[in-house]
Amino acid sequence: MELPLGGTAVGTGLNAHPKYAELAIAEINRLTGLSFRKAENAFESMQSKDACVEASGDLKTIATSLMKISNDLRLLNSGPRTALGEIDLPAMEPGSSIMPGKVNPVIPEALNLVAAQIYGNDTAIGVCGMLGQLELNVMMPVIAYDLLQSITILANGSRVLGEKCVAGITADKKRCLEYAERTLMMVTRLTPKIGYDNAAKIAKKAMAENKSLREVVLEEGILPKDKLDEILDLKKMTKGGRA
Repeated sequence: MELPLGGTAVGTGLNAHPKYAELAIAEINRLTGLSFRKAENAFESMQSKDACVEASGDLKTIATSLMKISNDLRLLNSGPRTALGEIDLPAMEPGSSIMPGKVNPVIPEALNLVAAQIYGNDTAIGVCGMLGQLELNVMMPVIAYDLLQSITILANGSRVLGEKCVAGITADKKRCLEYAERTLMMVTRLTPKIGYDNAAKIAKKAMAENKSLREVVLEEGILPKDKLDEILDLKKMTKGGRA
């Protein structure tokens, strides 16, 4: 938010009206509704475009997070029968041009395009920042263009992801419950109660016989049903903490 207006020749303020920076920044704030201020040190502020490079890096960090979220949603939505299929994303298009009935996760895919562009812009902005020489930063037009584009497309992409995708996500509760009940790694919950070796044997037997952990534990008579239900309480496990 610091502007080196009035710095003129390399920050000296040579030939600038004493009130130029104050009046100009006041008008900029009036037009934008923002709160720009005069740079404390015009020499330093004109030396580099580090603030723009840093801002671009922050945008890249956000883009990175959103790309991961988008890819997580695509993975959880994959299927519907040959992959995870734990959630359903809102259908935003008729379907695949070659596979009837196929619905593509187009909103998360669009967000990935945005993130890729922001990564490219960030690289360009970084290069432009390092190519400044003394107080002469001739690459500012590219910095401005790419930074404004990154801000615009990331804001738009975030809003669309929220409104057109996240807000309409539904869970396949039946499938999620089946996955949770049949996962062998839920045996970790049993380890403090029955010991590591017994837990490993149960997991191996459940795997070999294509059974759930509950079935094997009850068959072996290791724990009574009420105690087993208490230990393998799925909702309780989602809240963290020890067994």
